[in-house]
Amino acid sequence: MNKTDEVRRLERVYRQYREEGKLKTHWAEANPGNQAMVRQRMGKLAALLQQRGLLPLTGKRVLEIGSGSGRELERLRQWGASPPDLLGVDLLSENVAKAREDYPELRFEQGNAERLDWPDHSFDLVMFSTVFSSINDREMARRVAAEACRVLKPGGAIIWYDFRFNNPWNTHVHGVGKEEIAKLFPSLRRTLRRTTLLPPLARRLGVFTRYLYAPLTAIAILNTHYIGLLEKPPV
Repeated sequence: MNKTDEVRRLERVYRQYREEGKLKTHWAEANPGNQAMVRQRMGKLAALLQQRGLLPLTGKRVLEIGSGSGRELERLRQWGASPPDLLGVDLLSENVAKAREDYPELRFEQGNAERLDWPDHSFDLVMFSTVFSSINDREMARRVAAEACRVLKPGGAIIWYDFRFNNPWNTHVHGVGKEEIAKLFPSLRRTLRRTTLLPPLARRLGVFTRYLYAPLTAIAILNTHYIGLLEKPPV
């Protein structure tokens, strides 16, 4: 793979996250705030998929770009997705190795999503979870978006989840607003919903999460991400 400066930067940043243990500590599954964030996000995604007639996922092929640990892809099994139909691609070989170890029934490949190995119209759904907020190079982002659209079947959808604001605690990422999403995917119909209570706050709610999480998410400015579907027109 011919590595650009942006690819090298991404590799460096994510290896730094791993060495510092940030991904493991920030997203510890035992934290009640993290559990609430996942429930909120998945609940809104399920509602969107149901509205579009995309549930259950039985028989639908799904590709996650930037699959990381593989946990997000594995969550789709609760909606009927079959393991052989769940595929992930990630830039870092160590992420791929760990995902294969943790979820051996799923398929994970190492690669740069600027050029995917699958043919046109291969997948019913393509999923991105906090991917574009990490890409600083606009041309790289455009190429990744174009590849996602290429492998997506007509009538299929991209599952979008990402920051809508800049993160003052992490200068390696940036918010991706509706205008930028529209530029990346101009031909797709976009349905976006605010979600995810400000993570540093959510993680500190502790035993009060069950009482405070929902009321706090009613404050729009405290929802830091978009969850949504970007739908490709049928032929």
